[in-house]
Amino acid sequence: FSAVAPVEEEVPREPSVGELLERANRDRKPDSDEPTLIGGDIAIHSEADKNADPCTSNGCLWLKYTDGNVYIPYYIADHYSDRERAIIVRGLESFSGVSCIRFRPYQNGDHEWLSIESRNGCYSYVGRQGGGQTVSLSRQGCLYHSTVQHELLHALGFNHEQTRSDRDNHIRVLWENIIDASFNKTIDTLNQGTPYDYNSVMQYERYAFSKNNLPTMEPIPNSNVSFGQATEMSKNDIDRLNRLYKCCKFPVPKANMFKCYVNVSFYNFLLWKVADFRKDGMEKMAMLEIWRSERANTQRHVCV
Repeated sequence: FSAVAPVEEEVPREPSVGELLERANRDRKPDSDEPTLIGGDIAIHSEADKNADPCTSNGCLWLKYTDGNVYIPYYIADHYSDRERAIIVRGLESFSGVSCIRFRPYQNGDHEWLSIESRNGCYSYVGRQGGGQTVSLSRQGCLYHSTVQHELLHALGFNHEQTRSDRDNHIRVLWENIIDASFNKTIDTLNQGTPYDYNSVMQYERYAFSKNNLPTMEPIPNSNVSFGQATEMSKNDIDRLNRLYKCCKFPVPKANMFKCYVNVSFYNFLLWKVADFRKDGMEKMAMLEIWRSERANTQRHVCV
């Protein structure tokens, strides 16, 4: 008798972040107190915000502390189950291992924070808004690692990959197949000198916002290249996040040293100094004291 080879079960592919977001938001019926969305999942305050990127027009970065980290308070609404909350927390914590972003629970006295709630659909404002700003992660379709990371990147200041200022060099938009103006290009986006990334968690997939089940965009020059299939942040997503917030990279290079320019505001002058950082015997970073003054109110670490 000949042996019968076991039949391998095909593992279902995890939906891309673009598929998940579009599925969750396509038939969205917002409450009266919820914001208008553009680009599928970006919340705006008014129609005047439709064609402007708040991070390049007004500035939207979260504040950086003197230890080089960016601490962002969050509050998770109590209507989530333990399993759902764990998905959200995992997404929040995924940033601390690859950047200087530190999401921490809300505390009394915090003046600005992310209010993570199950509203209608998945959405976030772009960048820091002041006060409590809603990040909606609906219990019906938004609770995936990729969607949590995607909405948090919006809150940190990032727009969609397909609206990058250089997108026409990398994808062709098929306007005749699109539901609305979801692919309007932003004049100036936070590209941070990084290349266009087909694998970004901020890139939607080929059929996003289609009104006739035909593709809405295709890569150029090779239209067969796979894109928009991300299920988590890519290397480029992480790189541009670190560049935007000027995070000092970890681990320390093999020379056990890197240089960090420290911008110190003292009165109305900018003082630039160069400090060496080295690892001590306990494998911790030892920071050289740069400035001691009650008036030195800002320190900004910029890794090179």
